[in-house]
Amino acid sequence: MLDRTKPSPAMRDPKVKTARAHKPRHFPLPDRLRKRHFYRWRWLLWLALSAYLFLPALPPSLRGPSSEPRPGVRIYAYDLPPRFNRGWAAADARCARHLFAAEVAVHEALLLRQRRAGLRPEEADLFLVPVYVCCNFSTLTGLPSLAHARALLADAVDLVRAEMPFWNRSAGADHVFVASHDFGACFHPMEDVAMAAGIPEFLKRSILLQTFGVQGRHPCQDAEHVVLPPYVPPEVAPRELPEPEKAHRDIFAFFRGKMEVHPKNISGHFYSRKVRTELLRLYGRNRKFHLKRKRYDGYRSEMARSLFCLCPLGWAPWSPRLVESVLLGCIPVIIADNIRLPFPGVLRWPDISLQVAERDVAGLEAVLDHVAATNMTTIQKNLWDPMKRKA
Repeated sequence: MLDRTKPSPAMRDPKVKTARAHKPRHFPLPDRLRKRHFYRWRWLLWLALSAYLFLPALPPSLRGPSSEPRPGVRIYAYDLPPRFNRGWAAADARCARHLFAAEVAVHEALLLRQRRAGLRPEEADLFLVPVYVCCNFSTLTGLPSLAHARALLADAVDLVRAEMPFWNRSAGADHVFVASHDFGACFHPMEDVAMAAGIPEFLKRSILLQTFGVQGRHPCQDAEHVVLPPYVPPEVAPRELPEPEKAHRDIFAFFRGKMEVHPKNISGHFYSRKVRTELLRLYGRNRKFHLKRKRYDGYRSEMARSLFCLCPLGWAPWSPRLVESVLLGCIPVIIADNIRLPFPGVLRWPDISLQVAERDVAGLEAVLDHVAATNMTTIQKNLWDPMKRKA
């Protein structure tokens, strides 16, 4: 636990704090060894998170003698002052429930394990730095504002560096941060701006848990990272739903959300790279497609009535619809080129979803008709596998 009886030097003078957060530092580890160190911790963390998320769904016969899974990596969550996390959650109930709330959910899950195990920081392999950067909601749009994110994270790193010994011994390589916004640790919703800003230097040696992920190189992946599933509230997995292949689903293909070209067209930005606009143009009058642009709080009931749920990219390629579709027995149709999906080593996404290239939207109806006539029942059964739904 951090000692809060004395303010750290970084907390006394904001100007000193900011300068220190971005000052270049020198570390004794050669680049080659440090990179090897990163890969080691990345895969250990992936195994630990897989155990946390997936092992409880396995039958007891496959878990071993203990009913409680025991991942090999011990992750200690720092007890930071409330202004970094709990203060945000207490001030606004949306903090723990909106689409970027993975930062809250991961923190709470690790705290629960930590308390059960009585884990002390001296015994830990990795350290979570729990900062809720997505809980600063814009009054105008109601969406998270990230202008404060870099400064808040820099403040947390300064505090950890000054008052705990673990950051300095590894240059932060065994520290974990959750970056659950559109473009992860680049902390901006517009891709070109996010790419230009990049990941803050003080995070680049650490491990990032991001809902954002694409194939190939990208400035917002310029650090060791694990792709997490998007967050949805636990109640989205209703137990009373029948198996999807036995249920009457009266909607063939469903999507509800923003669909138009960005209305202000600022600097030539087009929302969803025009994919959603094309969906509306091509299928808006097609009775097989239930496409709606207006918000509706009960939209998940529409998903539960649908055979196929369209998951086109927005500003970023990922969407909570990926998780909601699976939980509600609706086959997700992913329209987002080069997307990296979460936990591919555990979840075989081709068994439970369809992927359609952005350029092939014009042929979407034919693709869905073919699947409906051939292997739709098999995909629906795969969707309802308890381990996949738990994951």
